[in-house]
Amino acid sequence: MTVQHALSTAQAQGLARIDAQMLLLHTLDRPTGDRAWLITHDTDALAQDAQQRFTALCQRRLAGEPVAYLTGSKAFYGLELRVDARVLDPRPDTETLVDWALEAVAALAAPRLLDLGTGSGAIALALQKQRPTAHVRAVDASPDALAVARANAERLGLPVQFRHGHWLQGLDGVFDAIVSNPPYIRAADPHLADLAHEPLQALASGADGLDDLRAIVAQAPAHLAPGGWLLLEHGWDQADAVAALLRAAGLTEVQGRKDLAGIVRCSGGRLPTVK
Repeated sequence: MTVQHALSTAQAQGLARIDAQMLLLHTLDRPTGDRAWLITHDTDALAQDAQQRFTALCQRRLAGEPVAYLTGSKAFYGLELRVDARVLDPRPDTETLVDWALEAVAALAAPRLLDLGTGSGAIALALQKQRPTAHVRAVDASPDALAVARANAERLGLPVQFRHGHWLQGLDGVFDAIVSNPPYIRAADPHLADLAHEPLQALASGADGLDDLRAIVAQAPAHLAPGGWLLLEHGWDQADAVAALLRAAGLTEVQGRKDLAGIVRCSGGRLPTVK
């Protein structure tokens, strides 16, 4: 079997072309972004053991397991993160939240930043990488997730401070921006079945999907510096509800940001500046 034959067979079984390419590159111990190599080596023969490993990975992917778990890594905001089933698979749309946070603190020399529900550490590590002088802290309720995040920080050489906790409970200090991509899917949402390989506690949040967002919005104002921002990712149909929560908490300049599909998936508000 050649490289091209292996890819064609995987696609014929229903695998997306990009997924098949990444899994084959991983099988061959090559960078998963090196798709040009596949083109220039499309007639190369695959060893029998490589064929078997690739077939096994394809079957797992067809069963719904994320490519990031199968390869053990995921690119996010220019960082190569190690990920596994202990944390969510970081999504490209979440980079919108990083963009917004960086914009919000652009004028500050050493901004104080907090990432709630850090998971793999994706948001916190991206912020620290982009703003080396920032003081970045990250919180997660899952010891397993924190182990993944700390390992990523150590490997990348980024000095994010991690803490085990539930949102802002027991946390001291104030921040110039608090960011979070919390659970926001309705507990009875049928789409959860498609995400069965990812940790449920990082996905679902009560009957309307807003339980954790409510908790964060209720706790955050006490931990924001005057003029500080609370920036939240949420579901595709939750923008109005989250905006209402932010306003009810006394935040101003409430606004949203669109994801790559043009849907408002991030909402934020600012603590009024003390006059």
